Amino acid sequence: MSRLNKRLARPIEPFKLARRYDTIQRVIYDPEVTKAIHRTARVEGIPENVASERARRYAREIVPSFSATVYFGIGARLSRWLSRAFYKIRLGALDRDKLAAMDPNATWVFVINHRSNMDYVLITHMISSAGTLAYAVGEWARVWPLSWLVRAMGAYFIRRGSHGQLYRAVLAAYVRLATQNGVSQAFFPEGGLSLTGAMGRPKLGLLSYMVEGWDADDRDVIFVPVALNYDRVPEDRILVRAAQTGERKFRPSFGAAVLAIPVTIWRAIRLKFTPFGTAAVGFGKPLVLSEFMKSSGSHGVEQLAEDLMDRMADTVPLVPTPLVARAVLAGADTAEKIENHIAGTLDIYAARGGALPRRGPKGLTKEGIALLVARKILVRSAAKYSVADGELPLVEYYAASIAHHFDH
Repeated sequence: MSRLNKRLARPIEPFKLARRYDTIQRVIYDPEVTKAIHRTARVEGIPENVASERARRYAREIVPSFSATVYFGIGARLSRWLSRAFYKIRLGALDRDKLAAMDPNATWVFVINHRSNMDYVLITHMISSAGTLAYAVGEWARVWPLSWLVRAMGAYFIRRGSHGQLYRAVLAAYVRLATQNGVSQAFFPEGGLSLTGAMGRPKLGLLSYMVEGWDADDRDVIFVPVALNYDRVPEDRILVRAAQTGERKFRPSFGAAVLAIPVTIWRAIRLKFTPFGTAAVGFGKPLVLSEFMKSSGSHGVEQLAEDLMDRMADTVPLVPTPLVARAVLAGADTAEKIENHIAGTLDIYAARGGALPRRGPKGLTKEGIALLVARKILVRSAAKYSVADGELPLVEYYAASIAHHFDH
């Protein structure tokens, strides 16, 4: 472990290496959890030992069992392979000097926009050479053996929606403990995948637990906004359909997910697998909690969330498919017109201080059109391109991921 820590920019925190049983005990005997147990017993008219056992069950569900061997031997390697197999990975905005100047003893919290379940894979790949991340993971990952892998990588499960004040007290106690003990964390403030391609409103739960547990005389907290964008989101059609129907239970069937794996491998072997294009990651301006609290007055967590969302939005990278989608929606119907539209878009973005893609308008146009035509989202007739029947919502979905940069 000492040799591993020497090569990491942020060594693994002792809290992560503590016995899981000990961490569960610390959570259970947190004063706020004790109060919640008494309150639950009184309100529901049940014995306190029954309420206490329920709290313990919640704690066992939430608290991870981190394994450095699993994290670096399986998780980091798998995330690297999957990321590189499906995407060309590009780095967007990143102020290395600013990040390097941050307090190394602070708790780092990466706040990420949620586009795809690939987000976990991509961010793990990007961060694993510097340290480990503890993700806040939804109920979708509570299926064995995925749940075992997720726990072993240090992630903690959270139930979406309200599950009573006792559950919230237990979750808050764990998040406070992890934050106070310097655990590097990552969470998605939107609380779920974007159904429209655009960023959603933030949920305040986890953020409020972190702020409530912060002590001005102790370890500081540094929030790092992270913004992702993709040429292709694997779940895009499922998400668009969910937006149209208003039904968020859009998880594909287990059989479909299992079948997709050998089909993808077989297509790759036969050289018929179409790569998903570019996945880009941008790191925004860090926010130091102590500095924010001094300047925010009484605005508190809501203002903090808004500030972080704004920093994330400013950092969303430009990639070919959204650029072409936006041009097509604006009426560009030839490669030349699309390229001219993208050139103007890049000029506006650069004038606002955005980090430009490596390629120029010509390369972005060529790749974006090729990806959309290959998926039969765009069709070509003579020298003109148009949106295929029924595919307009998908074009709008991709255009929406960057629309906020220009629609002011």
